[in-house]
Amino acid sequence: MPGLEVPSWDPETAMLIGVILLEAVVLYVGYGGLERLLGPRVMKLLVGGEEHGQ
Repeated sequence: MPGLEVPSWDPETAMLIGVILLEAVVLYVGYGGLERLLGPRVMKLLVGGEEHGQ
């Protein structure tokens, strides 16, 4: 049947996709950690204290 063939992957393309996925995971984890560490402090500065939060 036409269209059911498995395409052959160029090794450079596969490596590029892997690097992009790894970069996305690192950024996701890194930004999540920064938000967890700095988020409450920034909210205190912007909102004006604990009484206005949550």
